[in-house]
Amino acid sequence: MRTKIALLSFGLVLLSILVAGVMIVERTTEAARKEIGLRAIAIARTVAELKEIQDNLGRPEGWKAIQPIAERIRVATGVEYIVVFDMKRVRYSHPLQDRIGTLFADGDEGPSLRHQEYLSQAVGVLGPSIRAFVPVMADQGTRQVGVVVVGILVPTVSEALHSLRLQLYSSLLVGVGLGLVGSFYLARNIKKNMFSLEPSEIARILEERVAVLQSMAEGVIAIDKEGCITILNQEAQRMTGALPDSTGRPIDAVVAVPGLKETVLNGEGQFNQELTLNQNVVLANFLPIRVDDKVVGAAITFQDKTEVHKLAEELTGVKTFIEALRAQNHESLNKLHTIAGLIQLQKYEKAVDYIFSTTEEQEGITRFLSRRIRNPALAGLLLGKYNRAKELRAKLILDPESNVGELPQLERSGLVVILGNLLENALEAVSGRTLCEVHCLIKQSAEELALSVEDTGPGIEPADLEQIFAWGFSRKGSGRGVGLALVKHTLESQGGQVEVESGNWGTKFSVRIPIGVSPGHSEIRG
Repeated sequence: MRTKIALLSFGLVLLSILVAGVMIVERTTEAARKEIGLRAIAIARTVAELKEIQDNLGRPEGWKAIQPIAERIRVATGVEYIVVFDMKRVRYSHPLQDRIGTLFADGDEGPSLRHQEYLSQAVGVLGPSIRAFVPVMADQGTRQVGVVVVGILVPTVSEALHSLRLQLYSSLLVGVGLGLVGSFYLARNIKKNMFSLEPSEIARILEERVAVLQSMAEGVIAIDKEGCITILNQEAQRMTGALPDSTGRPIDAVVAVPGLKETVLNGEGQFNQELTLNQNVVLANFLPIRVDDKVVGAAITFQDKTEVHKLAEELTGVKTFIEALRAQNHESLNKLHTIAGLIQLQKYEKAVDYIFSTTEEQEGITRFLSRRIRNPALAGLLLGKYNRAKELRAKLILDPESNVGELPQLERSGLVVILGNLLENALEAVSGRTLCEVHCLIKQSAEELALSVEDTGPGIEPADLEQIFAWGFSRKGSGRGVGLALVKHTLESQGGQVEVESGNWGTKFSVRIPIGVSPGHSEIRG
């Protein structure tokens, strides 16, 4: 491509120089013709004004006086010829002596015999020439007695080129040299700006980029600084309901994306923003596009929040069940060791009683969860926390009024996050206390979900109540302070509210989440 650009630009420069050269030579020749015409007219007028010419025209043997005068003037002025003829077209002077006395019959002399002065072009033996016709007026200009014709050869284009060859060739050489250097510099600069890629490579990269964008599971929209769409992949079209030909249109005319314009102007990224696009709840990231440290546009990537919650629920459920199995395994080992010890001590009746009591307790909690908590993920969470409490020598008491049925996707996944973190914090708070109890209530009505988690821990300092939901805030050391922040974020997405009561008797979190209400602002009360 660099070679093609260099040859093209060099060819254009060369053609421009040649055309300009031809035009300059043509204009120079035309200017020379005008100057020659003016010179010929001036000489012809001078000859026509001579008294000897006026008096001898029309007389027998008059050529003997006119011919010497005309020849002297011709030689002195350097013109090709001076011809004087009378009103009958009889020549009285000519550079060739044998033509004196012959008729002037070139065909362009007619107007000069009618008192007209003019220039005429003709091609003679010596080449093209400009001839000036000037009437000879006698008796103080009242009577025409003849005509004076002065002819001067006109240089041809080849002669003009020959006379200007040194200047023309030198300028042509300089122009071609500069054009050649400029062409190669331009070609190299263009190739450099295109990262030294050939057009076929650029086309292939563009096709690959489009294929990658279209195959992404996330929606991608990019806009320029004026807010016009430059990229819109298929997933973005599906989630926003935009038409395939939306590229090039203003973003506001296709889909309203709050905050995108501010991102373009401010150049500040925003992450994990919850938006509603075409009745789809999505999680979006706003990213400014920078070129040479200047914001030239912005990109938004978003993913269907329902899919994110499904994945989160699956991961949370797996983690919960693993934790439940681990705690249950630990408890089972302890119970087996107890049974083995009673048998070795030959306390058979006590061993049987212990087995029955343990089995009855496990069956009781399992039966309660299966009957009152009809969501598997939530039931698994509570069973895991129940065994976790026993492992910490604490007691998790589930309120017999608890009752949860089927829940929408968003509510049940959010409930796992909220309840899991509140129970974990409560179990940590009562660990090592004399009274180690955590009370939990989950109740569902037609309008809302209500849950409460109350512990018998040391309580929360009044000064910390306003900060406990801040990300990273914790009195338990570094790397903590995430659980309650997740609770707050989840409540904000669900439009719920939480109340916190704390004292030296412990801490109680009361949460209310509306069912089937679009995400909104959460409320936190202390």
